[in-house]
Formats: sequence, structure tokens, C-alpha cells
Amino acid sequence: MRADLVTDDLWDRVAPLLPPAPERRHRHPGRLRVPDRTALVGVLFVLRTGVAWRDVPAETVGCSGVTAWRRLRDWTEAGVWPRPHAALLTELRCADLPGLDDCSVEGSHVRALKKGDRVGPSPVDRACPGSKHHLIVDRHGTPLAVTLTGGNRHDVTQLLPLLDAVPPIRGARGRPRRKPRCRYADRGYDFDKYRRLLWTRGIKPMIARRGIAHGSGLGTVRWVVERAFAWLHQFKRLRTRYERRADLHQGLLDLASSLICLRRLRTSF
Repeated sequence: MRADLVTDDLWDRVAPLLPPAPERRHRHPGRLRVPDRTALVGVLFVLRTGVAWRDVPAETVGCSGVTAWRRLRDWTEAGVWPRPHAALLTELRCADLPGLDDCSVEGSHVRALKKGDRVGPSPVDRACPGSKHHLIVDRHGTPLAVTLTGGNRHDVTQLLPLLDAVPPIRGARGRPRRKPRCRYADRGYDFDKYRRLLWTRGIKPMIARRGIAHGSGLGTVRWVVERAFAWLHQFKRLRTRYERRADLHQGLLDLASSLICLRRLRTSF
């Protein structure tokens, strides 16, 4: 079994958040339930390799791909995946690691090979069905929130929903943080309406202007969000959207964000 995919520090953070297993029937109990940790190995195997659920090697992973998918579905419907991400962000803040004062936002197109929720004609891929990942990161590239929309949604329409998706990040002292002081974005977000909306929230908009020559200097700050997308899409299941259900793909995005935060927490000590 690929137990190395679910390390002890990851399991210790995820296990308390999982819903309890249903009670086993006394009469005709059937086969034993696959342990949650083994099922999580199957989910991470698909997330990292990008293989189809039916192609998961049960002899290597420890469970079938169908079992892993069903457990992913149950955990997603129970609202599990945003919680370890928020808990890890709190750990990072307690260690004074996240730079929450300056944040950057960006969107990235991914092709959707199957119909489903939040799929639309992509304007950058000959109107092929696609979706968009919208990401906000801190000054170090740590994912604070990631959302999913159809491929035809403009980035600027998700500016405020993405800000609202950032969980309350607690720390050793002070009230939980939910918003940055400055927000950096490229020319796709250059709308005065949204500048005013950010100002009303107490956020300074640092957005490049359209119609001017390149060289605004924001690239020296915004490159961290491009790197974060590279980290996110290292999980091959996220490079192309295969799930018809948007909530399952969103759950995988949240799980990948948690893994990136955990990786940063490990390297800090």
C-alpha cells in the first residue's frame, strides 16, 4: 500500500475532521469497511497521478478506485476539505509564516473533458468546454483560497467572492485575519468599480492599468501567484477537469491547497 502518500502529520490533521463511520449491521454485515486512511491514500493517488478512478491499482493502493471515489464524495458532502486548509493556515500564522498584508490574485483556465456544473466555453481555447481556477495567495505564495467557475467567467467577477472565500485565520494574538491590506492583480482586474469596492473594505487595490506599456513593476510582487499555480497543477488531476460534479473538483482543490500549506509548514522547521 502506498502509505507514504498519507504521512502521520497529514493524517493527524485530517482524521479528527472526518465524519464517523456508519455502524456495521449485525445481520448480513457484508465485507469489512475499508479504513479511512487507506481510502485517503486512494484519493491522494488519483490527485497526484491523474489516473482514472477505475484504473487505481487496488493491490498497490489498498482499495479500489470506486471505494476511494465514494469516500471522496461522502467527505466532500460533509464539508471536510476546507477545514484542514483553514487549520493549517492558522498553524502558519502562529508560526509567523504567512504574509497576509500583501496578497495576489489570478485565474487559470483548465479544460473540462466532461459536461457538468461550472463548465463554460473557454475564450482562450476555441470555445471548448472549460473551467477556471481562481486563486488568492499571500506574499509567499501560500494559497489562502481557491474557487471554481465556468471557463467563460471574467476574472474580475470573482474578485470579491474570492476574498470572501478566505477563512478566518487565527493566530497567537489578535482577532482572526480575513483580508489583506493590499491586493495585487494584473490588467484583467482593471475596473474602477472594483477598485472602489476594495477601498470600501479597507483594502488598497494595486492593479495594473490597461492601455499602458508593460513595466508597472507589479510583476516583482505578483510572480508568487504564478508559482502557486505551478504548485497547484503539479497535482495532475487538477490540470484537466474530469469530474462532472463541481463540488468534487472543488474538494480536490482544497485538499491540494492543504498539502501545499503542510509542505510549507514542514520546511519552516
